Amino acid sequence: MTALNLETVAEKAGFDKLDDFFAAVARADVNSRQVQTAIHAAAKHGETPTDSAGEAMIPRQSKSTGAGSGILIVGVDRLMTGLARCCKPAPPDAIVGFVTRGKGISIHRQSCSNIVRMQERQPERLISADWGTKRDEVFPVDVVVEAMDRQALLRDISEVFSREKINVTAVNTLTRNLQARMSFTLEVQGLEQLKRALSLVQDVSGVLSAGRR
Repeated sequence: MTALNLETVAEKAGFDKLDDFFAAVARADVNSRQVQTAIHAAAKHGETPTDSAGEAMIPRQSKSTGAGSGILIVGVDRLMTGLARCCKPAPPDAIVGFVTRGKGISIHRQSCSNIVRMQERQPERLISADWGTKRDEVFPVDVVVEAMDRQALLRDISEVFSREKINVTAVNTLTRNLQARMSFTLEVQGLEQLKRALSLVQDVSGVLSAGRR
């Protein structure tokens, strides 16, 4: 990959400046698949990558990217899209695209508070979007569980997600006055799978509520 002109790679990723591209990668605003796509585009532009770079450019299929690669943007072809971290959309959420500066299109839920503000301030940067054809990928969602604290509560809830074949990527718990508030980041195929899992979590002893954030 070092045989490539990195400024060309940054340009293909949608950035005017190389430093902005590096900063976006460091913040994880640009994922590895998007970097690989930019490298591949730079190579086609006339660069000559080494043999090892050619092998690295082959994207691996992953069920946990959550990149929304199947999203259709009305009137736009082959533009990079990414799922917004603020609202974590998942099918079949109603979604909308926000044209960022140098980072492609960020996909939000239509009910996202940031989108509500943008509709008032910069409506010209909003663009219609649709999930398109269903693909074999998962999407990160945040959920919150309120429960009466007890021994093995986290284990019992985690077992529900495990039985439903849902990967848990993050968990945070806060206990106060014998009541626990547990935040999970899950990877789901869609909201139907999430709804079923949360219904089962609500049946766990001590759980008061379980819902999407």
